[in-house]
Amino acid sequence: MAESGHVVKLEHQGREITIVGTAHISQRSVEEVERVISELRPETVCVELDATRYEALVDPTSWRKLDLFSVIRNQRALFLVTSLALSAYQRRLGEKLGVRPGAELLAAIRQAEKLGARVVLCDRNIEATLKRTWRSISFWNKVRLSTGLVAAPLAVDEITEQRVEELKQRDTISEMLEELAKMIPGVREPLIDERDQYLMSMVREAPGHRVVAVVGAGHVAGMLRSLNHPVDREELTKIPPPSLLSIVLKWAIPMLVLGGFLWGFTHGTLVPMGRAWVLCTSVVCALFTLLAGARPLSILTAAVAAPVASLSPLVSVGTLTGLIEAWLRKPTASDRERVILDVLSLRGLYRNRATRVLLVTLAASIGGRLGAWIGAAWVVALLRH
Repeated sequence: MAESGHVVKLEHQGREITIVGTAHISQRSVEEVERVISELRPETVCVELDATRYEALVDPTSWRKLDLFSVIRNQRALFLVTSLALSAYQRRLGEKLGVRPGAELLAAIRQAEKLGARVVLCDRNIEATLKRTWRSISFWNKVRLSTGLVAAPLAVDEITEQRVEELKQRDTISEMLEELAKMIPGVREPLIDERDQYLMSMVREAPGHRVVAVVGAGHVAGMLRSLNHPVDREELTKIPPPSLLSIVLKWAIPMLVLGGFLWGFTHGTLVPMGRAWVLCTSVVCALFTLLAGARPLSILTAAVAAPVASLSPLVSVGTLTGLIEAWLRKPTASDRERVILDVLSLRGLYRNRATRVLLVTLAASIGGRLGAWIGAAWVVALLRH
């Protein structure tokens, strides 16, 4: 194995594999990618993209196809917001550094096409990555992860010129994921380690005698560790079922509250218990929905649905409220196309009808969960009287 700067060259089973570690948002990385591919003239070029991200990179209008109703019905709002936030962070950093996010990957694709080389999308599907991540962390850690990513683009404005120069030499996206892995237990394996294995497996099996792989510099060390390890890619794309503990916890509050109601019915305290439950769940959920800028009917939906939906893990007040908000607000094709731009600022989030619907959906979900916790605590307190 030979290394030169951000380029690692190795021999594997009689084939030449060159890994170019990039800073993702760096003009120097773009130039290095073009130079390496031009000099080596590989049969195959592997890029750190999946089909979804590839489409978004080569077709900026792909957001027009966003089906918001489907996203909400399938309870993928949190996943979509997280993806948007990560894209916004890259875009905002790219504006600061004067380079389009993913420019080096696009350069690799263009250079491969110019030479007639095959292009292989070697990253795992982003939805599988995030869904496996969601399965590995608690609801509140999902909220922490999402809010951290949402706040990241807003913090870019505070980066100094000196810091800009430092960032040009580093894989900032991988570094941010590393920080998230330290903050939130369970994130590292699905978000970083599994992808390193998947990437190396795809590169290792790419056709051709000479292969060039273009990936974020933060992945290179993990990929090299996985070079000689067998990887079951199909297993790495499966969404694991919920753990027994998570199922128990999901039903814990409904069973506790319903048990309290049964006890209250036999002891004459059902009315104050029911009043406490309805008050907490309705008010907290409606308040969160109001803060998200929902329409009056959506706020009313949250208030009415929360006491009932919070008693069944099979019904989501966020889904019901989000669908009503989407129907009332009716995001246009222009709203969907501007999603990736408007997510860059708080004003844009509220101005764009598509992102406003997503905010309302998440706010109702969080408000419903928080209201249920407070309401359950109140019901338990009444059991003691």
